[in-house]
Amino acid sequence: MNGIGSWVRQLFSKLSMGMRSFMMGRYGTDRLNMVILGVGLAASLISVMCDTPLWNLIFFTLSYAMMIWAIFRSMSRNTYKRYLENRRFSQMITRLKDRQNRYYDCPKCRQVVRVPRGKGKISITCPRCGEKFIKKS
Repeated sequence: MNGIGSWVRQLFSKLSMGMRSFMMGRYGTDRLNMVILGVGLAASLISVMCDTPLWNLIFFTLSYAMMIWAIFRSMSRNTYKRYLENRRFSQMITRLKDRQNRYYDCPKCRQVVRVPRGKGKISITCPRCGEKFIKKS
């Protein structure tokens, strides 16, 4: 029995090392991938519950597209682009959660400027280029 256990351990060790070497240099998973997979899973569940063939096909296709996109992102070797995608997604989520501030783009240099909410019309000065513009907070 000891010989079989040792053989199984060696097999799993080799599989683990093979998977590590395969994933080396690839992006892996992040928060955006988890959201994409969640949307794909939800679309798959909705497609099962739909009675209309058209909606069933739409959600079925959407679920597969989301899952293929998530696999593509996790297997990608272009880690910098995947990092930037995840960073933009995280910034968008942070902005949606932030109820105390509003975000505006400077009309001259496109720098994002954060101002407090509820102050009425205010003059905003861009910290990068010094451009002044008026917006309602």
